[in-house]
Amino acid sequence: MSLAAPPANPAFAPPLSALLDQASDAVAAVRAGRSLTDALGRCPPALRAGTQALAFHVLRWWGSASAARALMAPKAPPPNVDALLVSALALLWPASDPPYAEHTLVDQAVATARRRMPAAANFVNAVLRRFLRERDTLVAAAMHAPEGAFNHPAWWIERVRQDWPAQWTVLLGAANRHPPMVLRVNARRMTAAACAQRLAEHGHAARVVGPQAVLLAQPCPVSELPGFAEGEVSVQDLHAQRAAPLLLGLDQAGAQPALPAGARVLDACAAPGGKTAHLLELADLDVLALDSDPQRLHRVQDTLHRLRLQARLQAGDGRRPQDWWDGRPFDAILLDAPCTASGIVRRHPDVRWLRRPDDVAALARTQAELLDALWPLLAPGGRLLYATCSIFQAEGRQQIDAFLQRHSADKPLLDAHSPGHLLGLPDNGPPAPTASAEGDGFFYALIHKP
Repeated sequence: MSLAAPPANPAFAPPLSALLDQASDAVAAVRAGRSLTDALGRCPPALRAGTQALAFHVLRWWGSASAARALMAPKAPPPNVDALLVSALALLWPASDPPYAEHTLVDQAVATARRRMPAAANFVNAVLRRFLRERDTLVAAAMHAPEGAFNHPAWWIERVRQDWPAQWTVLLGAANRHPPMVLRVNARRMTAAACAQRLAEHGHAARVVGPQAVLLAQPCPVSELPGFAEGEVSVQDLHAQRAAPLLLGLDQAGAQPALPAGARVLDACAAPGGKTAHLLELADLDVLALDSDPQRLHRVQDTLHRLRLQARLQAGDGRRPQDWWDGRPFDAILLDAPCTASGIVRRHPDVRWLRRPDDVAALARTQAELLDALWPLLAPGGRLLYATCSIFQAEGRQQIDAFLQRHSADKPLLDAHSPGHLLGLPDNGPPAPTASAEGDGFFYALIHKP
């Protein structure tokens, strides 16, 4: 299933009240600090796709809907009532292209309240009907609050504004759009052009947007993709696909691989395995896929198995090489470091509401510790690619500037072709000039060791 699940077949669609029930529970869990993925895992399988679609919609408009609720009911109701009420308001929000007719949404929200919280049913009904009567005035008032206007926490809005004063409003708006579905074509099996043609033959309009990248006109479940089960294609964002070519030196037209066959490569934070697999699709390498979570390594193995690729898998903390390193230097290291995920919130709209202001500094410390611990493992003449799926400069440019200063005695060299911050906007451009497409927010720095 794609990250933004398509609507279920209307002939078999569950009642909206059942989906609202599950979706409001999911967003309440997010507000309590649990990830949406975990919350959806508790949802009955038959309702999961529809619940995810509703929950994604609600979380993208949670700031606006919460601001409107506060205007109509300044004293917050109990969390379960508030979650249902704000979910319904988000689904009624005019700019969000509401997926249901107004009267249907209100009726089903009240029905859900009567079943789950009977004492609050009249309150939910009154607030929703007032919103419909006074919508223009309430929407205008809600937009005066930063969270209401931009649907992100106030601290997040301010950080983006400080980091990107010329683009901050566009970036916040882009984070609320539905993400595209981009495929990575297995270079060992077929070309991107051949993949696009085959997709068209199976009823999926698509176009080539990079050396191995194909953009679908409409997202679809992976089960509908020809060649997915056979390992011919994978789902991977356009900007995420830049990691492997950068590390291998293949990011420039006509470039020859910078690493010889059999080169030792460390993927230091490998799960779920997309970048590990991409490296192996492009070159014959001796790859060690490391991750601190043994359970997440199962996902790496599943990915490699589907693609018929092989790597050595190791559970371990990249900050403690003494626990897992055999003492032999690596020719290249990919450090896709833990980060706030601020660049991929259009795919994971819960992230913005789960993060706290001090998370940025805490994750930046972890990133610095990983860089300092892994740098000595790189052979002379080796290459280290630092990556985060973040638009925050503390996790990108500022992090690398500090690393280069700390290790100035080693004379690390920042590659002139390092993309730096990719903001998920059209002016970033694709990795090849075949077509335009917007990737997620990423940061890349390629560093050479003399």
